[in-house]
Amino acid sequence: MTRPKDPAAAAEALDAHVREIVRWHFSPETGCPFWLDWAAQADWNPLADVQSFADLLRFPNFDGEILRTAPHERFVPREYAGKPFTIFETGGTTGMPKQRIGWEDYKTDYTEFSETLDEDAFPRGGYWLMIGPTGPRRLRLAIEYLANLRGCACYFVDLDPRWVKKLIKRKEFDQAKAYMAHVIDQALLILEKRKVDVLFTTPKLLEALSERTSIPGAGIKGVFCGGTTMDPQTVRFLVEEVLENETQLVPTYGNTLMGLAAHKPLTPEDKFSITYYAPQPRAVLRVVQPDAPQELVEYDAWGRVELTTLTRELFMPRFLERDEALRRKPCEAYAWDGVAEVRPFGANEEKIVEGVY
Repeated sequence: MTRPKDPAAAAEALDAHVREIVRWHFSPETGCPFWLDWAAQADWNPLADVQSFADLLRFPNFDGEILRTAPHERFVPREYAGKPFTIFETGGTTGMPKQRIGWEDYKTDYTEFSETLDEDAFPRGGYWLMIGPTGPRRLRLAIEYLANLRGCACYFVDLDPRWVKKLIKRKEFDQAKAYMAHVIDQALLILEKRKVDVLFTTPKLLEALSERTSIPGAGIKGVFCGGTTMDPQTVRFLVEEVLENETQLVPTYGNTLMGLAAHKPLTPEDKFSITYYAPQPRAVLRVVQPDAPQELVEYDAWGRVELTTLTRELFMPRFLERDEALRRKPCEAYAWDGVAEVRPFGANEEKIVEGVY
């Protein structure tokens, strides 16, 4: 994958990609029923009027409730008609989850992500362990695909984050701790009986695991860590105390709708503040004013995260995530805006239950 080297080139590449994807989803020959019907009722023509990413601001923020209720077939592009699809759920807490369908997107996302990994910390031909939600989530297939892509096999310890959140909301903290211990027991058994080079888990589970064994001492060379808030204090603790400055930490930010955002490698100047960059042009993250989501916030200011997904499998413009972040400038590796210190939207005003994932 060759990334544009400067913001102007990145913007030009994004505009070209937007034109291609809009043409795909809104053309009768290739489009999906949902967007063809949407365009038929609109008072403007996306095929003619969308020439750049900025033109996507003409779309309203995508209503996530549609993903809970619309028949999956309405999102099948004509090119994929009759081809069985995979159904992935988002990480919701209660009620009917949001769902999306897919074919090859997750493979594309993680193939690109693989190119960012350090060969020593994520060696080829070894074994991985994932401690996290499997089941209907894209993450399970994606992590195994990434391991296989690098010539590795993957062990799994399953996690039900919805159950943990319910326990915490009901203040059944003893039960939540018992469930976490149950998960860690399974992980320790694998680490005792099998050789593991790479670990994927959440910050809280990583900390709990480190309380019962040394992560580098167990032979783990690299750790993917994501799913819950990682502020600078948490990142410093994970790097220095949990991973003992030996095992490499790769923070991850992603979801079923976006794919996976890569992090900017930490430098001393970052002071353990993690910045993520979306897999543009396939997905674009903006940090917007919560009460005026057409407008970006200033750099290094807090705002709500807005996601636009732009693949042939899914077009989803301007979806407001349940996250907030700091808007960060492009960097040497990624010539577009980043999002930093991602946390649940409204976390500064109210108590947010995150559980262990």
